[in-house]
Amino acid sequence: MVAPAYEATGGAVPDWLNKGDNAWQMISATLVGLQSVPGLVILYGSIVKKKWAVNSAFMALYAFAAVVLCWVSWAYKMSFGDELLPFWGKAGPALGQKFLLKHAALPESTQHHPDGSIETPMAMPLYPMATMVWFQCVFAAITLILLAGSVLGRMNFKAWMMFVPLWLTSSYTVGAFSLWGGGFLFHWGVMDYSGGYVIHLSSGIAGFTTAYWVGPRVKKDRERFPPNNVLLTLAGAGLLWMGWAGFNGGDPYAANTDSSMAVLNTNICAATSLLVWTWLDVIFFNKPSVIGAVQGMITGLVCITPAAGLVQGWAAVVMGVLSGSVPWFTMMIVDKRWRLLTVVDDTLGVVHTHAVAGYLGGILTGIFAEPQLCALFLPVTNSRGVVYGGMQVFKQIVGGLFIIGWNIVVTSIICVAIRFVIPLRMPEEQLLIGDDAVHGEEAYALWGDGELYDETKHDKHYSDDASQGKFESSGATQVV
Repeated sequence: MVAPAYEATGGAVPDWLNKGDNAWQMISATLVGLQSVPGLVILYGSIVKKKWAVNSAFMALYAFAAVVLCWVSWAYKMSFGDELLPFWGKAGPALGQKFLLKHAALPESTQHHPDGSIETPMAMPLYPMATMVWFQCVFAAITLILLAGSVLGRMNFKAWMMFVPLWLTSSYTVGAFSLWGGGFLFHWGVMDYSGGYVIHLSSGIAGFTTAYWVGPRVKKDRERFPPNNVLLTLAGAGLLWMGWAGFNGGDPYAANTDSSMAVLNTNICAATSLLVWTWLDVIFFNKPSVIGAVQGMITGLVCITPAAGLVQGWAAVVMGVLSGSVPWFTMMIVDKRWRLLTVVDDTLGVVHTHAVAGYLGGILTGIFAEPQLCALFLPVTNSRGVVYGGMQVFKQIVGGLFIIGWNIVVTSIICVAIRFVIPLRMPEEQLLIGDDAVHGEEAYALWGDGELYDETKHDKHYSDDASQGKFESSGATQVV
């Protein structure tokens, strides 16, 4: 007798389940999760000044955990459930067995012709809702973590704890429903294959807006902010790059030919962008920068995201050239000359690497989107880029402007509201000292990067022999 879990159909294997699609979707979700934990946790903890290593890594880790709980409690259905408004779904939990084990479906995704006839049927991937909920959850989580890159080194952690659920609820869910869940931009035909707008443009604009309201780092941190570990930065960046196979490869909701095209295009664009950014650093500054190469890699990954399965390989190369040069220009040249960019302290330049690169990618999608590839993925069947005789780029520009406007307004409201309850910025003492003051923990057992000198902790002659002096630990981690 075959156990119910292994029957060909029925039991744990209903007739609508495709084991290959389900396996790929869960692997893709895991790859995207690894981009955040440990990918961005490692990258953030190592790309910042030593005194902010713990705080930066912990902001990413906390956001990931907080999003998971909020997502299954109410935010998933606001993003992919039944329509409340043309840009927002109805809130509700995604926790019950009855909901999670049924056939996955996006209820508002049926596309109709103007005469009312069906153009594209409702999206119903061949796996359970539990897989869909988790896959979309890791996308929501990484968006908050990317946003955090703009405010590292000074945002009050308690304010961050409030910010995460508020922004997820009032901003992310709007973009996700509007562009992916069956909202007005979805049905109008705006293209966002895997989150160039929903994730990157929104996190870049919201991060920059939050940085404005939080205020800048202390002067000495802003003037000199060297990475505390370049090699670990590369390790985090590598996890981010390889994890993008799940990021873009999982968005057809199936292990199909379009998924393969998306993964290949992702790597082509990222590699091209990294090389172009490095060449520009060598040409204009005479030094190839490792951190610059990481930035170029990220802008390439971001730029191809809205187009990954919609463009041909040659277009991915062109997009890589532009993603390695346009954000380089805005970060290295415009950022130092435009007063708004010099006043607002965007710690990791997220407005350049994600907002500029994401919007650029969305616009280029409207230029290079190939009709046959569009038909494999999009609900609007006659979609095509400008190169193929379409006018898609107009829709792309308008869709991006909606995401920009919504995030500026809503993020500002959230920051002002939080400010009435708790300061957005850390107290001055914490800003000067860093991790030790904020968390009672330090990334490395070294002294001299902003911490107040304490001979019981920093004396180079201390001994772990209690008879030769007292050494008291602070925070949750005890010194052994």
